[in-house]
Amino acid sequence: MSANAPAISKRARIKARRNTVQALYGWFMTGKDVADVIAEFESDEQTLAKTDVEYFKLLLRGTIKNSSQLDSRLVNLIDRPVKELDAIERAILHIGCYELEHHLEIPWRVVVNESIELAKMFGADQSHKYINGILDKIAKELRATEINNVR
Repeated sequence: MSANAPAISKRARIKARRNTVQALYGWFMTGKDVADVIAEFESDEQTLAKTDVEYFKLLLRGTIKNSSQLDSRLVNLIDRPVKELDAIERAILHIGCYELEHHLEIPWRVVVNESIELAKMFGADQSHKYINGILDKIAKELRATEINNVR
C-alpha cells in the first residue's frame, strides 16, 4: 500500500498544477481576488477530485502574490512584452518560475518537465519548446548549484 502513495501524490501534484494553470488563466482574464478564484474551483468537486488541493492553493496564492516579480524575471528572456504573452503560456511560465524559486524540494528537471507537459496540454502547438527554452535559462540562474551537481 505504501508503495502506491508516492504515485498518488505525484498524480495529485500534477493535477494541482493543471488546475493552477486554469485558475491563473482566469485570474489574468478577470483580475478577481485569489480567494474568489479558489472558491470557484472548490465549488466544483469534480474539478479538484484527486488533486493535491493544498498544493493547488499554495501554488495559486504564491504565483498571484508574486506575479509582478515573476513578470520581471521573464522580461529579459522573452521576445515580446510580458502582457502580450498568451495567457496560458504566461500562467505556465509563472508556475515554473515560482516553483524553481520557491520550491527547492522539487528537482529543477521535474519543474521544467511538468511545465513542458502543461504547455503540450493547454498551449499552442509548439509552445512547449518556447516554455522549455525560457525555463531552462531561469533554472540555470536560480538552480545553478543543483544543475552543476548533476553534471
